[in-house]
Amino acid sequence: MAGRTGAVQRPGNARRAGDGLKLHRRAVRLDGRPCTLVGLRPGTAVRFGTNRFHGTWHVLSDRHGARVLGRLLWGLSYQARPGTLLVVDRPFLVPTPFDADPPDPIVLVPGWCTPFGRRAARDLARRLPLRAAPDGTVRWRTHGLDAALRGEPDRGRDSWRWPERSRIDRTHGLLALAPSTPREARLWAVAAARLDTSGLYDMDYTYLGEWDHGHPGEIQVFRDFHRDVSTARRARAEILAGPGAPADAAELRPLIWRRHGAIGRGRSRRVRNCRPLGRADAAALEAAGVQTLDTLARIGAVEAYLLLRDARCRPDEALLWSLEAAVAGTGPGDVPPGRRAELLRELATRTRRPGRAPGR
Repeated sequence: MAGRTGAVQRPGNARRAGDGLKLHRRAVRLDGRPCTLVGLRPGTAVRFGTNRFHGTWHVLSDRHGARVLGRLLWGLSYQARPGTLLVVDRPFLVPTPFDADPPDPIVLVPGWCTPFGRRAARDLARRLPLRAAPDGTVRWRTHGLDAALRGEPDRGRDSWRWPERSRIDRTHGLLALAPSTPREARLWAVAAARLDTSGLYDMDYTYLGEWDHGHPGEIQVFRDFHRDVSTARRARAEILAGPGAPADAAELRPLIWRRHGAIGRGRSRRVRNCRPLGRADAAALEAAGVQTLDTLARIGAVEAYLLLRDARCRPDEALLWSLEAAVAGTGPGDVPPGRRAELLRELATRTRRPGRAPGR
């Protein structure tokens, strides 16, 4: 048991994001009405952050978090009984990955059948975090979501105006996402579950709600979400520990952003953190004295390839493309054919193997 909150699930189920998620339910009264609160079980390996930026409320996570959120929204779209609320409580929240601002609990509301006004939000906020043992467990069924994900994307989600009128706002410290129809909830679910962080910018996003000089909501995911949260926490702690740290958040955040960037650049300049390179290749480069991308850029991809040749039984062209991609800050598949030909010609003309790379 985990205190009074219920049994912790098996580690093998902690990262599940498929049909039939097991969730906890609790019967409560909010604003004088009976309600059922449904939430994640202790031990679920998913985390979310929230913030407001440029007039838009953001739900922040990684790709796994987006898939879980998609499941929650899809299952919610089939709720017909008034009073069901899906709550993402504090144990599953982390500070923002930008400046470590504190997050708000998230409430998913089926707006077509469940009212959620200020008094209901006040009553719910007073109960959080939920510490009492749950009244039971439910299987969150999401029949049809996998088929929808295999189908063609619904271009309507990218239109400037949604046909439904959802509500996304913050009240009593809770961020409420309330799709107004089951169809809108399913549109949000598919859009969230399709988010992919494998692209060039290591992030993805989808808007929520009706356009009115901007969208009221957005789901945004990052490939390095958890690492960025850790960096933001460190940056915030260092700024607050320094002399003259401003008390005003508007003055504090830019300082944290700059410190966050400095920490991130220090980490990202290490070859061990460079995605195009495998662990074995990065370790061999470090052993040869190439520990940073600056050194790698100085000696070039071909010389680094020759340094690694002793550590590989069968070096191939893919390694050369990966080294060039690390220097250029792109993916191996983005190295142009002309540049590949230049690298092969340079490699063919090299007759000696250099010693250890100069500097670090």
